[in-house]
Amino acid sequence: MKVIEARNVNGAILRGIDLFKDKTNYIEQDSRNGKTLECVEPVTTVYRKPYERVCLIEARDANPFFHFIESMWMLAGRNDLKPLTYYVSSMADFSDDGETLWGAYGWRWSHYFHKNQIDMVYRILKRNPDDRRAVLQMWDANKDLGRNCKDVPCNTNIYFKIRDNKLNMTVCNRSNDMLWGAYGANVVHMSVLQEYLAHRLGVSMGTYRQVSDSFHVYLNPVWDKVKHLSLDAYAIRDAKNPYDLLYSYEPFDLFIEADVLDWELSRFFSFHPADLIESSNWVNPCLREIAVPMAIAYSFYKQKDFGKAYEVCEKIVPEDWKVACLSWLRTREKRINKLAEEGE
Repeated sequence: MKVIEARNVNGAILRGIDLFKDKTNYIEQDSRNGKTLECVEPVTTVYRKPYERVCLIEARDANPFFHFIESMWMLAGRNDLKPLTYYVSSMADFSDDGETLWGAYGWRWSHYFHKNQIDMVYRILKRNPDDRRAVLQMWDANKDLGRNCKDVPCNTNIYFKIRDNKLNMTVCNRSNDMLWGAYGANVVHMSVLQEYLAHRLGVSMGTYRQVSDSFHVYLNPVWDKVKHLSLDAYAIRDAKNPYDLLYSYEPFDLFIEADVLDWELSRFFSFHPADLIESSNWVNPCLREIAVPMAIAYSFYKQKDFGKAYEVCEKIVPEDWKVACLSWLRTREKRINKLAEEGE
């Protein structure tokens, strides 16, 4: 078992890249989606500050709009495809019927097993904070094992426990692409779930651990963009790295009224992003201060109105998400302008 200890996702990415620089750590392995470098041992990633969930590494060029909106989609317990393809059209490649996602995590948390597992975990730990049986299940042996489809859950189950008045979380994963999965979408989605439950329980966020059985990278352009990155020698000495030090943004509470979150999420996804209205009528900061301005800004980006997109992005309150969204938009605007110049 390899263990990657990091303050946050940025440190984890650099340590993960470093892991793949040692050829004794991996083998080249074929997969349904192309060749991979797969670690010969499972990998556990330990996040000490999981609320620092925003990827700030420019070479990675992660899509912050998609990652955060999808985390809201999961908390809403949805499995419909359309809210996701608006942000990333390739999500349709994972749907068997063109309308839903079979392995949608939020749907499995709240509906698939005919019970709301999030509420059950909350009640278990509220009744007994020392309980060790708060297990949230995503893998269905009856219907997933041996199933031939495009989307069966990669994350299989989650363990929650409260220690020292902090909610710790361990996520188990059968197959984890390091860049798109583990340190892309998963770190956002799962840490948001952890923060939501911690808020409801009235405790702090503790440590987030992700156990990845098949920890791998695809040999594709995304890997080519980041594989040269390395840890600073002095940073290694201090068990830190430049991106640990870079993350100077203050923590931001996503939730203040959990009781109305379900209604607010339903309302949010009932609108087309272009029709959303900025207002004080949104109660929870995750929507009012992040998701709503994100969605509106993205709608302007889709219209190639970068000026308006930047203007709305400036209204995103948490600085880490604001910086990530502005950086992502600038990269696209530069790309479009370059193509236009080449076409002249």
